[in-house]
Amino acid sequence: MVAAHLTDTLPLASGMSTAPIYFRHPSCLEHDPRAHIPGHPDTPERIVAIEAALAEHDWLGWQRREASAATEQELRLIHTERHIRRIAELSAAGGGAIDPDTAVGEASFRAAGHAVGAACAMVRALCSGESRLGFCGVRPAGHHAEPDRAMGFCLFNSIAIAAELAIRELGAERVLVLDWDVHHGNGTAEAFRARSDVLFASIHQSGIYPGSGALSDVGSGPGEGYTINLPVPAGSDETVWLSLLEHIIVPAAMEFAPDLVLLSAGFDAHRDDPLAGCRLESGSFAAMACHLRDLAARAEVPIGGILEGGYALQATAESMCATLAALAGEGEAISAAPDPILTSRAASHIGHYWPL
Repeated sequence: MVAAHLTDTLPLASGMSTAPIYFRHPSCLEHDPRAHIPGHPDTPERIVAIEAALAEHDWLGWQRREASAATEQELRLIHTERHIRRIAELSAAGGGAIDPDTAVGEASFRAAGHAVGAACAMVRALCSGESRLGFCGVRPAGHHAEPDRAMGFCLFNSIAIAAELAIRELGAERVLVLDWDVHHGNGTAEAFRARSDVLFASIHQSGIYPGSGALSDVGSGPGEGYTINLPVPAGSDETVWLSLLEHIIVPAAMEFAPDLVLLSAGFDAHRDDPLAGCRLESGSFAAMACHLRDLAARAEVPIGGILEGGYALQATAESMCATLAALAGEGEAISAAPDPILTSRAASHIGHYWPL
């Protein structure tokens, strides 16, 4: 059954497509940190569970496409040559642990290369007008990876590379990156910290890995105000996350007027996830996706998502299905009242830079 899911990818479409495109590659199953860090939560079963759930729903009408590997030129859009060589050589040597959380196996460089390749193929499809909606169901995740450092389960920063490719080669002038993974996307934030052509917005649980993403961190230099960090306490539920998205991120993003919207879609803020303490449901991700979908529609720009975290298999699979359905048009955005503490506090910081 698993093999069937991995080999039934549709051929590349010719010409324009109105169907959303789901990018994937079988190599993403070959990366398994448990070979060097027993009990590691980032397992190939994450993809197996997601794709089995999508197959049960006839892939929600999404066209599947197998991703090519990223070129070294694409990897170097964000990462140093030294970092790329280090991951490649460690994989070729059989792998090993980079830090207590991050490991490379023999197949990891290939898997990470296809994860980045999927992100690059997606933004090419979006920026060319081939499709208005894409998603990359790939691993390893990327949003913690810094230009010269792998960390937090991440080897290469797929979403940062995708944003940089869109700006440098595909005609985009401004890219919005929303990161709703429960862990702060420090690598993406650092890649664009001093830039005004990328608006990076993150909702994440405070006090957990990687320890960055304070509300007061709004970027630096020419990028001051173009980083929006919205930490929430453990136990935060859908109303809190929706409030911050609707009343802080959406108005700032509309003022920013992006040419492209990208989503770091981690599902580890789900109440069942073992690595954090927020209380979202699968429907919560759908609710957030509706707001993001409507934002992109109002701005008349395409939207693309990339899988990040999410370690409770059933919860992640259900959340992924709910998110893809919402991005494709199912459901309506639910309005949430401003949280009297968190939204007000966030507005006092972000309101210096954007009309809220």
